[in-house]
Amino acid sequence: VDPWLAVVRKPAGIHVRGNHARTVHRALRHNLGLPDSQDALPDPDPVHRLDYRTSGLLLVARTAAVRPMLCKLFEERQIHKEYTAIVLGRLEGEGECRTALDGRDAHTRWRAVAHCRSLHVDWLTQVSLEPVTGRTHQLRRHMTQLGHPVLGDDLHHNGKIYRGGGLFLTAVAQRFIHPMTGDEVSLRLETP
Repeated sequence: VDPWLAVVRKPAGIHVRGNHARTVHRALRHNLGLPDSQDALPDPDPVHRLDYRTSGLLLVARTAAVRPMLCKLFEERQIHKEYTAIVLGRLEGEGECRTALDGRDAHTRWRAVAHCRSLHVDWLTQVSLEPVTGRTHQLRRHMTQLGHPVLGDDLHHNGKIYRGGGLFLTAVAQRFIHPMTGDEVSLRLETP
């Protein structure tokens, strides 16, 4: 947290915003407070989205001046995000998926990190995922297209494994140049 922005850890099972009783957007006003700034936003504003079932790092604007700057960084793909996921099957190596989604270009980089045997499916693989573009459910859809759906994804896969046990997808890192100070900001969570 600084006078212009914050990065918060969003838990799974909470919407970022919307007409819901509990949202990150509503909780921010009570947890971050107002910065000492003429253009402080009355409600700190998340500048990107994380799916309801996805946990992890969420970037938040605290002033009116920084909000469009952060949005522009996202638009120009200058904010680098990394996710970790558990996927079904044994996925080896690294690669990219560039399959268009909803008629729009979509690009995901992936890298297998670790493997383990499972009682219910032969193998599970921990993967590192980097969304180059930001389409709705991009990581989940691309991994399913590669034949390795994210564990717990009952929207893009039949979800029989760990149904109701959560979605094994977390935004673990963000890296960007701070629009007000020019310093590099690099944040990383421990792998859940």
